[in-house]
Amino acid sequence: MPQPILAHEKEIHECEETILRIKNQNLKNPLWSGEEILHLEKKLEELKQRVYANLTPWDRVSISRHPARPHSLDYLQNLASDFEELFGDRSFADDHAVVGGLGRIGTEKVVLIGLEKGKDTESRIFRNFGMAHPEGYRKALRLMQLAEKFNLPVVTFLDTPGAYPGLSAEERGQGWAIAKNLFEMARLKTPLVVVLIGEGCSGGALGLGVGDKIGMLEHAYYSVISPEGCASILWKDASKNARAAAALKMQSEDLLGLGVIDTIIAEPLGGAHLDPALAYLKVKEFILQALPELKALSLKELVEKRYQKFRRMGFVSS
Repeated sequence: MPQPILAHEKEIHECEETILRIKNQNLKNPLWSGEEILHLEKKLEELKQRVYANLTPWDRVSISRHPARPHSLDYLQNLASDFEELFGDRSFADDHAVVGGLGRIGTEKVVLIGLEKGKDTESRIFRNFGMAHPEGYRKALRLMQLAEKFNLPVVTFLDTPGAYPGLSAEERGQGWAIAKNLFEMARLKTPLVVVLIGEGCSGGALGLGVGDKIGMLEHAYYSVISPEGCASILWKDASKNARAAAALKMQSEDLLGLGVIDTIIAEPLGGAHLDPALAYLKVKEFILQALPELKALSLKELVEKRYQKFRRMGFVSS
């Protein structure tokens, strides 16, 4: 199934198509020399460097939402060996927007939890487009408490447009479920590593986002609201999403400066959807670097440092 071409990728795509067409024609009737084709490929590489070095905040939001971008299940399947998924919140139901279980990353035994959007129409509906219900947050908390009981670190993957805003979620205590997770994660006596892999929107992301080490993929975003939602509220015009994306300061560089995240995880040139294997490797390196440092701390030090980390967050000197 052909993947959509993002606005900033159109010129690159046209150049790639032209080079491919020339190569195919050369197989039947060699009109272009190898040196000429190499020159075209060099020009293509220069174009990529130029385009990807000048991405706007809205371009990067588009990258974070690309359908081919790796999602939580992709990371679980490619990072963890011996992964065993666990289900349900033991109270109401199993929320398919939240996946989690036990696994091993390298030599580290961990509990892995992720917000999953799905990849095609059927799976997106099944996963509710990554929008968790209250039972999803209770399911995640149950897994975290299991990790605490057995002294296992927790790794969470954030990728959601927000918690499900429907009546059924409100009836079952959506706000309370998220608040409960924030409270319990703040004092959980086991290392918490958070990875922002795509969209990190509103309380839906924050409900799994309290961590000792927070890493963010280069083109992911983390915000109290989506750019479209912000534009609708401030300017009564959802088409001003690009303006809102710039104003929200939700890109990785902004958040690193504010202390909201600890590490920017570099993506393949143009985004993780162009080289998922490299994205998995970079995320794995971040996790395996963070865990030994956190495990070296006493539980008292770990929780206190987590508390102080969130107390300092967002401080701006005058």
